[in-house]
Amino acid sequence: MARTLVLVRHAKAEPEGDLGDAMRPLAAKGRTQAGALGERIDAVTGAVDVALVSGALRTTETFKLLTQGLTVREHEIREELYQAGPRQVLAMLQEIDPRTSTVLVVGHEPTMSGLASLLHDTRDDLAQQVSLGVPTASACVLDLSTPWAELDRSTAHLTRLVRVAD
Repeated sequence: MARTLVLVRHAKAEPEGDLGDAMRPLAAKGRTQAGALGERIDAVTGAVDVALVSGALRTTETFKLLTQGLTVREHEIREELYQAGPRQVLAMLQEIDPRTSTVLVVGHEPTMSGLASLLHDTRDDLAQQVSLGVPTASACVLDLSTPWAELDRSTAHLTRLVRVAD
């Protein structure tokens, strides 16, 4: 079974306000970015089976707007994604049902690019680009060669970085 992992950095958010970082909403530009990114991801992967979404406001808003152009069959808001590092997200992915073919994670930097770099099996130009971090409203698309439970360092191939023009 072919498996695909899509790691999304949320769209452009407003600066931190009185309510704190977790409650930052998307900026107007971010709302536009998120809608366009959903369509671009759909063109690459088609429908998504499961989405794991950080509980931060900007990620839940990004996810909602992504789904206007991308079919997502199931989703979970995972509060722990807000503070999670690459290894913690990897542990969540290793628990995915083995029958699941496409998973989307909507999270934060530097975790999304760090996890993509950790999983990627080749040191190429794309790896170099992602290792420096990814901009808002971008998605790292990886093809997996193992079941979810066996996902680990260098067990996936980063095939593309899907971006929305700034």
